Amino acid sequence: MAATNFSGTVIKTTGSYHTVRTESGEVLICGIRGSFRIKGIRTTNPVAVGDKIDGTSEEPGKGTITKIHPRKNYIIRKAINLARESHILAANIDQAFLMITLKSPVTLSMFADRFLVTAEAYSVPVVMIFNKTDLYGPEELGALFDWTNAYTIAGYPCHNLSLLNGKGLEQIRSYLPGKITLVSGNSGVGKSTLINSLDPLKNLRTSEISTSNKSGKHTTTFPEMVEIASGGHIIDTPGIRGFGMLEIDKNELYHYFPEIFKHSDSCQFYNCSHTHEPGCSVREAVENGLISEMRFLDYLGMMEGVNNKYR
Repeated sequence: MAATNFSGTVIKTTGSYHTVRTESGEVLICGIRGSFRIKGIRTTNPVAVGDKIDGTSEEPGKGTITKIHPRKNYIIRKAINLARESHILAANIDQAFLMITLKSPVTLSMFADRFLVTAEAYSVPVVMIFNKTDLYGPEELGALFDWTNAYTIAGYPCHNLSLLNGKGLEQIRSYLPGKITLVSGNSGVGKSTLINSLDPLKNLRTSEISTSNKSGKHTTTFPEMVEIASGGHIIDTPGIRGFGMLEIDKNELYHYFPEIFKHSDSCQFYNCSHTHEPGCSVREAVENGLISEMRFLDYLGMMEGVNNKYR
């Protein structure tokens, strides 16, 4: 078979091999040729789901990726146990769903805010989805009110969801047509279950929550882009227990908290860090309820390099 050239989109990657859907609709299993880098950052996966690529094929069903086109955006985090390397969750996405559960398992606000800071830094709009609301008692409902208030003030759409009874599912579905959507969150928050609910024919594998530590079990092993029957594409990602950000200059961190950035213009000092300076309009906004204390504490935690365990 003579070599043929093709262009396409990476729809799944296992590290060594990458599944590509070509512009003609053919699905190829591909290796890579050459060395691909992203702005000098060392990544564990030079090819990511969502990448637009060129390649060559010399036999049916197989190909070789020869070029990765420039990415319009991506979500990237520090790789687990590899402090100097990073992992790209997905590239060229239109939006992200960040799934939060306040019970079974509990999502920490620092996890959410690290994800949101990274999304802001790489220009990815985020929709907050609070799942498993059918399990919430008075304590969780109180926390849900606080979280919804905090992130609504910050400018993020917030939606309550119960996949057990389908309440809230149609609102989520309305975001999908014509969009490529990354679904992320802690292990066990219901990412694969959400995709199955949106399109039952996908039948992605799901798992129960671990009874020993109340955390989720990983059910998605590798990121994968799937087409939804009602329109659009979803990228399902493996559950993650922590979200390590790439290094962001402390002087610029507040830029990625929209509500903090909004109030920073009125600070007395142009280089205010919003941690201790007099005449800080950000801290005044926190006191007046215009910025949530939860979000501000996470900002301070990131400035200090520590994890805030606020729930």
